[in-house]
Amino acid sequence: MYKLARSRQLASAFKQTVNAPIRQATLPQRRNLSIHEYRSAQLLDQYGIGVPKGAVAHSGKEAEEVAKSIGGDDMVIKAQVLAGGRGKGHFDNGFKGGVRIVYSPREAGILADQMIGHKLITKQTGERGRICNSVYIVERKFARREFYLAILMDRASQSPVIVASSQGGMDIETVAKEQPDAIITTKVDIHTGVTDDMARKISEELGFSPQCIEQAMDTIKKLYKVFMEKDATQIEINPLSETSDHKVLCMDAKLNFDDNADFRQQDVFKWRDTSQEDADEVKAAESGLNFIKLDGDIGCLVNGAGLAMATMDIIKMNGGQPANFLDVGGGATPEAIQKAFDLITSDPKVTAIFVNIFGGIVRCDAIAKGLIQVVQTMGLRTPVIARLQGTNMEKAHELLNESGLKIFSIDDLQSAAEKSVQFSKVVKMARDIDVGVEFSLGI
Repeated sequence: MYKLARSRQLASAFKQTVNAPIRQATLPQRRNLSIHEYRSAQLLDQYGIGVPKGAVAHSGKEAEEVAKSIGGDDMVIKAQVLAGGRGKGHFDNGFKGGVRIVYSPREAGILADQMIGHKLITKQTGERGRICNSVYIVERKFARREFYLAILMDRASQSPVIVASSQGGMDIETVAKEQPDAIITTKVDIHTGVTDDMARKISEELGFSPQCIEQAMDTIKKLYKVFMEKDATQIEINPLSETSDHKVLCMDAKLNFDDNADFRQQDVFKWRDTSQEDADEVKAAESGLNFIKLDGDIGCLVNGAGLAMATMDIIKMNGGQPANFLDVGGGATPEAIQKAFDLITSDPKVTAIFVNIFGGIVRCDAIAKGLIQVVQTMGLRTPVIARLQGTNMEKAHELLNESGLKIFSIDDLQSAAEKSVQFSKVVKMARDIDVGVEFSLGI
């Protein structure tokens, strides 16, 4: 089966450490908001959770001023890009490292100019990278001990869990693989929350020194409070540190929030940074479409997430590669089809388009008329395979076949997928040798 998931290290690591694994959704309809590190620190600070002193800057000059306000001569400057592996990444201007130590305000300003306005390329971003619009400058704290702590939802038990490890500051996937015993998982009763006994047990098992146990307990309880009150889907602190002066601080925080709660978490959702997201996916969301770009060459336009997954599965089974996941929802109107085609055809790799619509809410003949109108308006030369099932599908089939356009109406799902893959291969070969190609089906 064709599966798509936005890989999360924490979910992967947790999956390896519990008997009932979390089943990752293949393509969730909802999306989880991610916020920048400096925003996470601001939110934690509002709840009285210890974080290093720091502030954000959007220019080299501003970075220098921020560094002066922090004081001291030992700070860390961090590129604010929503991707892991920043420290080992490099910028498109050749500058290396998205996390650097600085020893003066002037140095902070110089490094900020090297980061801001440039794309940071990491193992998670791929070669396209992500733009850095700001830097986060914090005081450098020296840790006596570093721990890992995260809170997320466990679908198996339908309750929050706290995942913790004494091996902080490391890749949690590596820890789970090489030292599974080093990971502690604690299920939380959603009705009682994190109790003092639970927080103390976790703190002691992690290895906090006796003088820091109370602080650690308080931090764990407050993190859980953030998780519940802000509709978070994940809170990951790595590392959670005990400093040399015996303070418990969240040195780095990654917070994700449930998009379904945006109506009641407006203070958090106003922090969304669309510059860190795929431009086409942002455009789709504004149009009410669920769209995720993939690496294949067969564009998919489907109504319903389940049917969309089945469509991608059968394309894959026939030797093809889907270029996208696109769910137009229940109302496959001409306007929605137009916006969907705009998104699909903006990808130069697309060599065929498979439209798979179940006409329940909207009649198939209405969908067919909208499809014909869109293809005519766009002057589309890419072959379109349409499988319209449901109300008035016979009329839809007739309309498409008599349109005189490159829209091929096929009722059988297997046959439609097979033709999509075949057309895609032919178009790709034609493009490779720079020749035109015309299609007709004897059906």
